[in-house]
Amino acid sequence: MAFATRQLLRSASTAAAKKMVVKHVTVIGGGLMGAGIAQIAAATGHTVILVDQTDEILNKSKKGIEESLKKLAKKKFADKPEEGTQYVEKVLKNLATSTDPVSVVHSTDLVVEAIVENIAVKNELFKTLDKFAPEHTIFASNTSSLPITEMANATTRQDRFGGLHFFNPVPLMKLVEVVKAPMTSQKTFESLVDFTRALGKTPVSCKDTPGFVVNRLLVPYLMEAVRLFERGDASKEDIDVAMKLGAGYPMGPFELLDYVGLDTSKYIIDGWHQLEPENPLFAPSLMLNKLVDEKKLGKKTGEGFYKYQ
Repeated sequence: MAFATRQLLRSASTAAAKKMVVKHVTVIGGGLMGAGIAQIAAATGHTVILVDQTDEILNKSKKGIEESLKKLAKKKFADKPEEGTQYVEKVLKNLATSTDPVSVVHSTDLVVEAIVENIAVKNELFKTLDKFAPEHTIFASNTSSLPITEMANATTRQDRFGGLHFFNPVPLMKLVEVVKAPMTSQKTFESLVDFTRALGKTPVSCKDTPGFVVNRLLVPYLMEAVRLFERGDASKEDIDVAMKLGAGYPMGPFELLDYVGLDTSKYIIDGWHQLEPENPLFAPSLMLNKLVDEKKLGKKTGEGFYKYQ
């Protein structure tokens, strides 16, 4: 009897520790990142529901996904266009849309949030969804700079909460940063790593530190380039050329800043400066602030550090 009891307890313990296989995914946010995440999840056989505030936004998102799939199919099935058409139709069958997140999370395994980079808005979303999602559901944020721990603390599932930071454009970029907060369980972390691999991506793990890995290294580098220019030590053109030819980077720092959006970089560095005001790597830039105030945000507005036609 004692042996049977021990076996039963061991079996129960093993089941409890077993990783969850993610099959049903809810993506909140139909912008470039959210749509991209929804696309690759649907393309790898997951059942996906993409959520945003209006049908207009979702129709635009779904149209963008379909166009992206058609481009990929044209390359993948260059000699077999019929198979390409079937591929696009098959992927789109895995994707549904909704304007009501509360009504769709009841049967999901994973919620991936990809909305505006505002901690208060994210916290409110997760707090609400936490009341309606099943106990087993994992929550993840695609934030590039905000603390995962603070978002997790807005819920009652801190152990089933982590970060999944994808890179733009999602269908093409291979990297995903899987962020493990202090309360994230090993089971949750491993499930997120497995999900990332199931998407055909390469996961790297990181603790919940400002900027995770890529942005923690990239943003201070970009800001130091701005300071170098501000001091008059070198022109922005020469700095860009130096980093492309000397370091082998595909883009110089000012080209990259304009591509990413100056407002995005300012938002990140301002947030980090609030967290660690004494850290010189996180010091704001008067030049960057001035350009953002003038709405010169980079390529998307036609002018940033450079002018674009």
